[in-house]
Amino acid sequence: MSDLKDRHFLSILDFTAEEIRTVLKTAANVKTDPKKYRDTLEGKTLAMIFQKPSLRTRVSFETGMTQLGGHAIYLAPTDISLGKRETTEDISMVLSRYVDVVMARVFGHDIVVDLAKHAGVPVINGLSDYEHPCQILADFQTIVERKEKLEGLTLCYIGDGNNVANSLMFGAARVGMNAVILTPNGYEPDEKVLAESSRIAAANGATITVTNDIEGSSGADVLYTDVWASMGQESEAAARKAIFEKYRIDGDTMKRAKPDAVILHCLPAHYDDEIDYETSRLPNSAIFDQAENRMHAQKALLISVAG
Repeated sequence: MSDLKDRHFLSILDFTAEEIRTVLKTAANVKTDPKKYRDTLEGKTLAMIFQKPSLRTRVSFETGMTQLGGHAIYLAPTDISLGKRETTEDISMVLSRYVDVVMARVFGHDIVVDLAKHAGVPVINGLSDYEHPCQILADFQTIVERKEKLEGLTLCYIGDGNNVANSLMFGAARVGMNAVILTPNGYEPDEKVLAESSRIAAANGATITVTNDIEGSSGADVLYTDVWASMGQESEAAARKAIFEKYRIDGDTMKRAKPDAVILHCLPAHYDDEIDYETSRLPNSAIFDQAENRMHAQKALLISVAG
């Protein structure tokens, strides 16, 4: 088993299947017995760099660090103008002299890569336009809570082939879970992501499928959706609403999936677009367990790389 201490986490592929399961096991223990871990990161500091605002990412990381006995510093877009007022290289090298771990929520994935390249401490991708690996750790923790496993299940993601879809494909492939990515024509994930995740999945007895056919959700164990227009795509929202109309989780989608299919949404939700309110509140829904698990999974991640 590899030691995760001092490792960067820029992509879900940075961890092996065994390492992902180790983090998930720690996350489950942290959730069950938080007091046991309350001094794990005593005296340590997390720097949180934000180019994009966030409810869940900021509060889950900051609260999690506090509960582990450490301290978190929020750096707003106006505090650090990455690559403008100061180079990303210099920012990374300076922060490495002050803090024990860096989390960055950014637009371009190249920014977290550059931060990690020059950092002397672990760098965590809190979200980039290419991947959202911390979200997937929370997703997997939630699925395990409901289904007691990951391997062999079929997850159907419905919506835009975005950063969440990319990380779900990579993560599912890594742990041997089948993934169906259901998008409108022209909004599929990057072909390189499909090729790489398919290769990894095949080695782990799973499949990755991209389709425009709404029947692709048939028999799914997990239904997952996200907003149709992500942050930075607001100008496309009206046009996307017409294009994505059929690509949503609602009563009809639930009829196609397995009766006990788990409903996930990484939030924020636009009700009556990608999911209707009634469906989001069904007993099948684990959306708010999923949101809570962002904190537990990230606490486990922080313990693993900075403990």
